Amino acid sequence: MSEKKPLLIIAAGGTGGHMFPAQALAERMLRAGWRVKLSTDARGARYTGGFPHSVEIEQVGSATFARGGAAAKLAVPFRILGGVLRASFKMLRDKPDVVVGFGGYPTIPAMGAAWLLRHPRMIHEQNGVLGRVNQIFCKRVDVVACGTWPTNLPDGVDGIHTGNPVRGSVLERAGAGYIAPGPYPMSVLVIGGSQGAKILSDIVPKAIALLPEALLEHLRVAHQARDEDGARVAQYYADHGIPAEVEPFFQDVPARMSEAQLVISRSGASSVADISVIGRPAILIPFAAAAGDHQSANARGLAEAGGAIVIPESKLTAEALSEQILSVMDTQEGALMMSQAALSVSKPEAAEELQKLVEELAQKGK
Repeated sequence: MSEKKPLLIIAAGGTGGHMFPAQALAERMLRAGWRVKLSTDARGARYTGGFPHSVEIEQVGSATFARGGAAAKLAVPFRILGGVLRASFKMLRDKPDVVVGFGGYPTIPAMGAAWLLRHPRMIHEQNGVLGRVNQIFCKRVDVVACGTWPTNLPDGVDGIHTGNPVRGSVLERAGAGYIAPGPYPMSVLVIGGSQGAKILSDIVPKAIALLPEALLEHLRVAHQARDEDGARVAQYYADHGIPAEVEPFFQDVPARMSEAQLVISRSGASSVADISVIGRPAILIPFAAAAGDHQSANARGLAEAGGAIVIPESKLTAEALSEQILSVMDTQEGALMMSQAALSVSKPEAAEELQKLVEELAQKGK
């Protein structure tokens, strides 16, 4: 009789930031001959379309203190406890070899059960500041894997810098040759998260319009703007004679990024990972309202290496941004150095590093 395949339970919350790296690990573990179960909630289930079909998806009940009225908040501890108990009974049956949490409230039942039952367990934090749930578990797991480096960790907690796993379409363009700015067609890619992207739509077109005519005549822009901002952004570019594609979402961001001379972006963990793996100069504008100001922490490593210029929202004006765009686009050598600096802090092997940690935990567990 053949030996039963080892089982990995992945717990991930209901945002793409948690689910995409979870998917990358799931894909690698399946290729390595493991069985994989995903524990998430209804919101997270919306992001499971890209997961391999052989991943068993289990929706769990959890709760957050962030939403609902007073009565709902009073019920939260009981709902969480119920979720942990249900997950514990399932784990007694399934006997996972390793449990990995990627953050978000839906990870609490599985990670809580793994702690109670003393299964080998690990968390992966995508941002430079631990999310609320990962703060709870960072001292209750065997390994804390960090996507962003440095990550602010509590005293007594050591992290392992694995990097943030990126999608296959990004990996295909890892270290793609960079064409430095010059007197030929050039492109600027503008991408912003779904939250707080309005300020980019307000400021970036004005900043680009302020650039010298000699530069503008070679420039085209791809600008990701929310539905409600798209029409006015497109109109502004058109009124100023700047060729621009304005869409709420580009399906081919990795391809566009590899062709760009400059990327202007928020500093979400996955955006920073994509920029560094492909290796492009960037101007990063951290989302000021991000929990724990984690987007500023995400940008730190790339900026300190010389791969990115960071402009806080409080100092973002069209004039200040235009000046920084010009500083990159007007200096071939400087832009080339920025692209190389971005590559120097990239971790294209992040999913592979996580796989090794899972396999090591499984061995220790035996």
